[in-house]
Amino acid sequence: MTVRERSELPGARRIVVKVGSSSISGENAGNIQTIVDGVAAAHARGTEVVLVSSGAIATGMPFLRLEERPDDLATQQAAAAVGQNLLIYRYQEALRAYAIVAGQVLLTAGDLEHSTPRSNARRAIDRLLGLRILPIVNENDTVATHEIRFGDNDRLAALVAELIGADGLVLLSDIENLYTAPPGQPGAQPIERVAHDDDLSGFEFGSVVVNSVGTGGAATKASAARLASQAGIGVLVTSADLVADALGGAAVGTWFEPDPAVTPHAGTAPVRTA
Repeated sequence: MTVRERSELPGARRIVVKVGSSSISGENAGNIQTIVDGVAAAHARGTEVVLVSSGAIATGMPFLRLEERPDDLATQQAAAAVGQNLLIYRYQEALRAYAIVAGQVLLTAGDLEHSTPRSNARRAIDRLLGLRILPIVNENDTVATHEIRFGDNDRLAALVAELIGADGLVLLSDIENLYTAPPGQPGAQPIERVAHDDDLSGFEFGSVVVNSVGTGGAATKASAARLASQAGIGVLVTSADLVADALGGAAVGTWFEPDPAVTPHAGTAPVRTA
C-alpha cells in the first residue's frame, strides 16, 4: 500500500528504518535492543523491514583505542572493518529472542549509480525480504573513498527506500521532531508536518553536525526526507527511543508527506500519475 499518513505505517508492506551512530554507540549501545524491539513488532505484523544502520566506525573505535572519530581514511576503514562485524553481532544477539535472522548488505555510492550493481543490490534485498530475513544496510566504509560516498546514511536510506519501492521511510534521530531552528534557540518550534511542496528555505536546520562518532544532523535528515517524499515515499523523522511508536502509527515526529502524484516502484524511476 502507498502510505500517505503516518497513521498508516502499521499497514505498510515495506518500510526502511534508519538509525544513526550516536543512537547506538558508546553509552547508547543499549538502544540496539530498543531498535530491534520496534522493528520486530513491525516484522511480526507482516511488514518487510530494511534497517539502514550507521555505527561501524563508532563501534570499532574503542577496539582501536581511539577516543575520537579518525580523520584519515585508512584508520576510518580499519575502524569500520572491526566495527561492522561487532555491530551485526550485537543486532543478531538482540534479534535472537524474536527468531529473526539478520543479513548484512554493504553498499557504495557507485553500487546505486550503475545499473548492474544497482539491479544486483535490489534483487538481493528483495530475496532476503522474501525469506523473512532482516537486511541491515550500511555504507561499505572499508572500500569507500572521500570522493565517492553517499555523504551520510540518511541519504543512503532514502536511496534504498526508492530502490526497493518502500511504502515508508523512518529516519531515527536523537530528538523527537525537526524544529524550525536549532532547538536551543529562542522561538524554535517543532515541525509536525511538511507538505511535499512546502518551501523549507525559511527553516534554519543548520549545517551538517560532525561529532566524535559520526556525521549527520537535522539538515541531512530534512534533505533525505525531501528526496524520498519527492519519490512518492512518506517519511517520518523522530527519535530512536520512539521507534515502536513510530512504526505503530503514533502521532510522533515530523511527517513529510509523499508527493501524491508519484507512486514508488522497486527498481525503476518513480511513476508520476498526474
